[in-house]
Amino acid sequence: MKAFFKFIIILLPWFLSSLIPIDKEFYNSLTLPFFTPPEMAYGIIWSIIYICISISIYQILNTYKIKDIPKSYKYTLLLNYIANQSFQPLFFLLKSTFLGFVSCILTFITSLFLYKETKDVKEKSAKYLIPYILFSLFATILSLSIYLLNLN
Repeated sequence: MKAFFKFIIILLPWFLSSLIPIDKEFYNSLTLPFFTPPEMAYGIIWSIIYICISISIYQILNTYKIKDIPKSYKYTLLLNYIANQSFQPLFFLLKSTFLGFVSCILTFITSLFLYKETKDVKEKSAKYLIPYILFSLFATILSLSIYLLNLN
């Protein structure tokens, strides 16, 4: 039971940005590319990705004491978390397709660094980040497309 609660504590912060309301009127007013997934797919995909990220972190925390984890991993994880969580407020609260794109590209770039740092700490844990990298790349392409299609 202790392991379950530890995992949940790792997982929950990744859902913090989901508390920010999505402005459906703003989103529906945008011109979207043909490859835009259905709205309900985002929640499912990001939930799976957040679970994978949390498994990766959980495995590292079960292998090392926090003080023994390299600072480079901790900093990279923090930067990636900030980039990841910034999308909702930048895109939906500020209604900025450009800042949404910036958030996506930062999330993608930091996910690559997170993969490398994780692999250096515990190779098995890095494999759980592959879906994150792939979907972050897709989200970056999608976000760039939305930005370009909606230049006014």
